[in-house]
Amino acid sequence: MAEESKSVAAEAPAETGWTSQEAPQAAAPDETSQQKDLSRPSAEDIYAQVAKNAKEELKRSTVSLAISGFTGGIFMGLSALGVGIVLAHLAPGGVVSPSAFVISRMFYPLGFIVVILGRSQLFTENTLYPVALVLTEPRAIWHTLRLWATVLPANVCGALAFAALAGLTHAMPAEVVQAIAQLGMNAAHDPVATVFWSGVVGGWIIATAAWLVSGSHSITGSVMVIWMLTFVVGLGNFAHCIATSGEILTAVLTHQLPWAAYPRWFGPAVAGNICGGVGMVTLLEYGQAVMSKGADAAAGDVG
Repeated sequence: MAEESKSVAAEAPAETGWTSQEAPQAAAPDETSQQKDLSRPSAEDIYAQVAKNAKEELKRSTVSLAISGFTGGIFMGLSALGVGIVLAHLAPGGVVSPSAFVISRMFYPLGFIVVILGRSQLFTENTLYPVALVLTEPRAIWHTLRLWATVLPANVCGALAFAALAGLTHAMPAEVVQAIAQLGMNAAHDPVATVFWSGVVGGWIIATAAWLVSGSHSITGSVMVIWMLTFVVGLGNFAHCIATSGEILTAVLTHQLPWAAYPRWFGPAVAGNICGGVGMVTLLEYGQAVMSKGADAAAGDVG
């Protein structure tokens, strides 16, 4: 029996095609490739990932984009819900202290984290991904326009569904609903110019978050990036055409704002988000990643 077991052990490497010295080496991980994966990505690497993400999204059918956009609009209501719950507890009389304001905004990133990591469609993210692709592949512009025309209305419908859940049912405590509606009334009363320029800053920050998430190696890192940047959006009360829509529409459905107040706010907010996302992030990162690379190559040729 001992001789048979020795012969089986001797034949095992031959059956697998390995020698006794090769087997451990083949099973060992490729440390070089792992280290490469953990290296800090360059601007060109991030831009390539952004363009790859855009191609994947643009291949989706219109129905798929619409469902994903509707889902994203509903989930963005988590931002309003988180802030509203905290304000209902810390500012029950409607008088918000500075500390209550800051603490409540710590929950503003909830919707963004769920939507971005869950890969639901969010219009402000799409001021980065497909536009970055269009800059290098102009023929993708028609697909980008189709995506925008599908996702933006779907996001609004999702925000309306959240507002209906908050304002027309008894799913949430009355004080929470009132806190959410108050957020919407505060936003809707801003002048048009304020809404636009506030939207520019909001679009800039959200597109920056999308850019950095594309270069992140981990879920934890992505969560931290999204949380920190969107916390600033909430803290500064910067206009976001979808997150704030749930708040304003809640105020409309509870008869605290007229329906006309929503389009008056929504148009400048969308325009500002587009200008901020496209102009202050996508075009600048394109210049950093693509145009500067071409300029460096030309300078090398001259040298």
